[in-house]
Amino acid sequence: MKFNKKLSIIFCSLTTALLNAAVITNTYKSAAQADGAELITNGGFENDSLVDPNNSNATNPNITGWTKNGDPIDTSGTRIDNFANTGNQGLSLGGFSDLSYISQNVPTVVNQYYRLTFYLGSTEEAPDLDNKFQAFIREKPVCTKTNTSHQPYTQYTFYFQAKETSTEIRFASRVKYAFLYLDDVSFKSTDQQGQNSVCE
Repeated sequence: MKFNKKLSIIFCSLTTALLNAAVITNTYKSAAQADGAELITNGGFENDSLVDPNNSNATNPNITGWTKNGDPIDTSGTRIDNFANTGNQGLSLGGFSDLSYISQNVPTVVNQYYRLTFYLGSTEEAPDLDNKFQAFIREKPVCTKTNTSHQPYTQYTFYFQAKETSTEIRFASRVKYAFLYLDDVSFKSTDQQGQNSVCE
């Protein structure tokens, strides 16, 4: 009888501990991935100051939190600039002959929905118009724009469901005559799938 009673107490204690652990784990995931928690590092490109704030041509090639890939002559055109959507700085994109890339790996929860938002501007105009821009989520292009004529910073938003515990966000660009500009990159979890922007 005493043995059965002890087993019951042990079983109840284990069950309670497991339930509490499950509740705590679920709460932790919800808090860590809550809607509104920014997951991108340095999405506003404000972490690296200009080489000379008084000289707009003295841009900074360092981009904290992001990895640059491509031919060095092309990646050299991707630099911190004082042409911003918000704040003081944005990122000028200037791969001259071929696409250059910036990327960032973001921690994600499998099956959770996420929203990628960014702002893109262009200073190229016809007849000097030859550019290409792409945004990728998990190596899948979600936005491709070719020969974007002069436009102010314009918002683009894309939704997707995570399949892995880490998701790569990547931007590609090539600009022959002037610049494309990127700013206010944001990546957040969300409760539901939304409407994707149209890229033309």
